[in-house]
Amino acid sequence: MNAENHSQTAAFLWSIADLLRGDFKQSQYGRIILPFTLLRRMECVLEPTKEAVIREAHAQEGRPDLVRERLLLRAAGQQFFNASKLTLGTLSDTQTAADLMSYVQSFSKDAREIFEHFHFEDFVQQLAAANLLYQVVQRFAATDLSPAHISNFGMGIIFEELIRKFAESSNETAGEHFTPRDIVHLTTSLVITGQDNKLKPNSIVTIYDPTAGTGGFLSEGDEYIQSISQKVTVSLHGQELNPESYAICKADMLIKGQDVTNIKLGNTLSNDQLTGPEHRFDFMLSNPPFGVEWKKVQKQITDEHTEKGFNGRFGPGLPRVSDGSLLFLLHLVSKMRDPHEGAAQERASGSTRPSVVAGGKTPGATGSRIGIILNGSPLFTGGAGSGESEIRRYLLQNDLVEAIIALPTDMFYNTGIATYVWILSNHKAAARRGKVQLIDGSQHFAKMRKSLGSKRQYLTEEQIDALVRLYGRFEETPQSKIFPVEAFGYRRITVERPLRLNFQASPERIEKVLEEKAIEKLEAPARQRLIEALQAMDASVLHRNREQFSKLLKKTLSAHNVSPSTLELKAILSALSERDPEADICTIKGQPEADAGLRDNENVPLGESVVDYFEREVKPHVPDAWIDESKRDAQDGEVGVVGFEIPFNRHFYVFQPPRLLEEIDRDLKTCTDRIKQMIEGLSA
Repeated sequence: MNAENHSQTAAFLWSIADLLRGDFKQSQYGRIILPFTLLRRMECVLEPTKEAVIREAHAQEGRPDLVRERLLLRAAGQQFFNASKLTLGTLSDTQTAADLMSYVQSFSKDAREIFEHFHFEDFVQQLAAANLLYQVVQRFAATDLSPAHISNFGMGIIFEELIRKFAESSNETAGEHFTPRDIVHLTTSLVITGQDNKLKPNSIVTIYDPTAGTGGFLSEGDEYIQSISQKVTVSLHGQELNPESYAICKADMLIKGQDVTNIKLGNTLSNDQLTGPEHRFDFMLSNPPFGVEWKKVQKQITDEHTEKGFNGRFGPGLPRVSDGSLLFLLHLVSKMRDPHEGAAQERASGSTRPSVVAGGKTPGATGSRIGIILNGSPLFTGGAGSGESEIRRYLLQNDLVEAIIALPTDMFYNTGIATYVWILSNHKAAARRGKVQLIDGSQHFAKMRKSLGSKRQYLTEEQIDALVRLYGRFEETPQSKIFPVEAFGYRRITVERPLRLNFQASPERIEKVLEEKAIEKLEAPARQRLIEALQAMDASVLHRNREQFSKLLKKTLSAHNVSPSTLELKAILSALSERDPEADICTIKGQPEADAGLRDNENVPLGESVVDYFEREVKPHVPDAWIDESKRDAQDGEVGVVGFEIPFNRHFYVFQPPRLLEEIDRDLKTCTDRIKQMIEGLSA
């Protein structure tokens, strides 16, 4: 069944919502159509073994529930069963909502739970009260959703199409639930292509998605591996926050024969339900929400960061609360397999194979690969020492980032922003070690005939293949750049310049003295004595040495019986001063005092001498400047705080020379001449 037929099936199922108009709100349509679609699909999947299951159910009456369920699962040949004689097609208009719910309750436990997440019984009762239940049931009973007609992959597309349609009609955000299939296919291809060492016959491969949605990434990963390998068992794992998306994902996993206990419901960041060393995965694929704040779970995440450090998931640092994308990336990194795990097992079993083979890889070693879709913020947000920078530092210095691919804009249903696919690995090929590949795929797109929300562009199969080839060849081209990891690092040094002030007891500056908070607190007689003392000083003299002026000021104040506190004296000096590049340098204990207003920062490329850079780039322009050597990196203790950023667009920028002025003038003249002709035509 091709994509057009999938859309036609989705459109027919969506049209059933026409029956609901007037009795239900638009926002409720999806909560009725989606579970009925699931019910019909599951019914079609079970149809070949239905009679056998019913016979087995009759034969096993009275047996313990656990034993009975196991025998019925065997009879069904699936991971779920239904022991009822009813079907949607055999329900008559005289039968009640109770009969339909009896049919649903006859599913095995995991399948029943799916309908509970949709609050299916509540909507069935409402349909019955509106005399619509039989009509809706008959429409679905007439729809062929059998595996022979629609594959599991195709069914996933239909579910996603339905979610998108209902989200648009009710002003909800469809893009939170699933990722466009072209992006899923590209990311999956980039992560899994060339991983023959993991896909040997009779091997077991695990795939994980911490933001599983309806299971698109999991399904695509499974399909892809089955298409390029033989006799490989794929085990799918995931967690999803939205109950309805979780229900669809779980149903999809049931139909695929997956262990649905590996699909969890809940917030991945605050309540990771797949913990422990047994939950390390070969491949991880994810499209976390873009730019979503994590304030609701801030306490749990901050506590884990503080209490567990690198023994938890968020040891490297925490990003700002307004965007949790990098938290999902750290979560995935924490699920990576030990890259030497397989080799260690071989050594323990007495294997005599050599420990290293051509290319520098250890035979039997596992490791993990990650494909995650992020917006532009994780590339550069946050300066040196910030949580974001420290996370990038951890990823790059541990050589986990393999490649970053820029996608075209307008690729997602709910946003048109620029997005990037990050590929991470803790078991890089020898040629890639210590390097990061940046690929500009922003011009690889085709225009859609009809926009789907914000999605106006898509990737063709040929364009996906071209991007995967660019990645696989690992060569320098106009679209592919290769950098050592150090190229993205720098040291932020603090450059200080001396404070230079002049002082004058002019009327204007004396007025400023009265505005100082410390002086405002003085009682009126004390303020008056202070003003009289300052007015006694020569207002025409401009002093350019703070130490000398300070002595003169104290002497004058003392002569007028004014004894200011240290804080008050500081306020007086501040009000009577102005910056003056010609003034003498202000000192403290013989050392130049830094002028906070002239303080600046310089980013020195990592690996370059801070002193050499300063002498070359700073000293010639500001000879009196110096480096504040107290500002040191918390990790290595060297002068300058280390930062990491990935200025993706800068590396692919191509200078476009401006148009010649003569051309611009010519165009302007043509335009003004045309306007004049139009005005003359109106006046005539």
